[in-house]
Amino acid sequence: MLKALADPKLRWFYLLSGLFILLNSLLLVKEFYWGIAIPVAIVVALMYLFWLDKLLLMIVMVTPLAVNIADSELGIGISLPSEPLMVGVLVLFILKTLFNGQYDRKILKHPLTIAVFFNLAWLTITSITSEMPLVSFKFLAARLWFVVPFYFLGILLFKDVKNISRFKWLYVATLIIVIIYTTIHHSSYGFAEKQGHWVMKPFYNDHTAYGAILAFFVPVFVGFMFNHERSRTYRFYAAIVSLILIGALYLSFSRAAWVSLAASVGVAVLVVYKIKFRWIFTGLVIVVASFYMFKTEILYALEKNKQDSSANFIEHVQSIYNISSDASNLERINRWQSAIRMFEERPVFGWGPGTYQFIYAPFQRSKERTIISTNAGDLGNAHSEYIGPLSEQGFPGLISILWIGIAAIITGIRVYRNARNREIRLYSLVSVLALVTYFIHGFLNNFLDTDKASVPFWGFMAMIVAMDIYHKETEKVDTSMTKERA
Repeated sequence: MLKALADPKLRWFYLLSGLFILLNSLLLVKEFYWGIAIPVAIVVALMYLFWLDKLLLMIVMVTPLAVNIADSELGIGISLPSEPLMVGVLVLFILKTLFNGQYDRKILKHPLTIAVFFNLAWLTITSITSEMPLVSFKFLAARLWFVVPFYFLGILLFKDVKNISRFKWLYVATLIIVIIYTTIHHSSYGFAEKQGHWVMKPFYNDHTAYGAILAFFVPVFVGFMFNHERSRTYRFYAAIVSLILIGALYLSFSRAAWVSLAASVGVAVLVVYKIKFRWIFTGLVIVVASFYMFKTEILYALEKNKQDSSANFIEHVQSIYNISSDASNLERINRWQSAIRMFEERPVFGWGPGTYQFIYAPFQRSKERTIISTNAGDLGNAHSEYIGPLSEQGFPGLISILWIGIAAIITGIRVYRNARNREIRLYSLVSVLALVTYFIHGFLNNFLDTDKASVPFWGFMAMIVAMDIYHKETEKVDTSMTKERA
């Protein structure tokens, strides 16, 4: 014992441990119970200084379990513990960039990065011209603490290709905990459709956000099932995760998520079988032309559909195109019409990022309102990742999100076709398909103002850029998660 105490490191360990026990005891006497979090805070502080890559992966892991805390009077909401950790990463990145001024120029010159810069620049401009500048600058700050850690730092994180796989497995590991909680909660109501809309609370606001993330990761783990560069055990676990995700997606009753997953399957067929672009373009032209030629008949058929959302799978699918009586579908149309009227009034700069829900009420028409319409601005936004920015940031805002999407998909497909390593090809393909589910889902909902969607969205963007810059030309890439660099 005396020899052990002669070691200076052990002396410091026992001294600090004793001081912590004494301090925490005093805090407990004073009925302050947060003292136990002090060691966690110290570890996190050390991670900011020495293990930023591990901190980013830790944020990924805690995001599905994060809970949104909102103050309705102040209009402030934050997701704990993920968003405060992201804010710390953002501040650290800014300080390091100011003092060191070093960042890989290949990343800054990448087409996708240029699209991201344009989006952030236009958000800044429209925040200045906003009808509600405080709301818009809060929106901009949130976008920055999503984009900086998981796009700009994410690209550097994915220079180590093993982190691409780690990111996906860590996010899904805790997502499965949410799935188990939701399924058990849902089962107590007999898996009823109406209760399925909210049983995932407090982790997800409703079934649409929950379904969007489930659909996002289904292509990833289905793809991992066919990764013959890995062991059978790895592929078996990927199959188990795929089944869990698909089962949870079915029970989510999220029609938009089902549609987005079906679209990703179609894109997978086009990419894997190398369908020529001219055939894709010709098909799209035929579809659009047919709609305009037969739009009267099509609208008549849609108006005849009276099937509301249902626990029956076939009936629930049929309700997707019910635009005559389904309240959810009609309310979306009401929100979109209001957004378009807002755009028409301010087509260039819009009303300001994040302001739609506070401003759209007067733009509603009485004949378009539904039983779930509100003037309070407390039931969400424009329900579209494209029409929302159109109303809030004008036409350039819509262009900015389309530019990001097109640049990401083109880059991902280019990596898939040109990568020399088979596993990099697979990673690029599943990343594109995951993003496709979100871009399709974005026609009906928008979640990029939440950490749940933004972490994987910007993370997968970063993966695609990292693979394009650092891994595309490499024939042999160490993707084993069991080997660590010294």
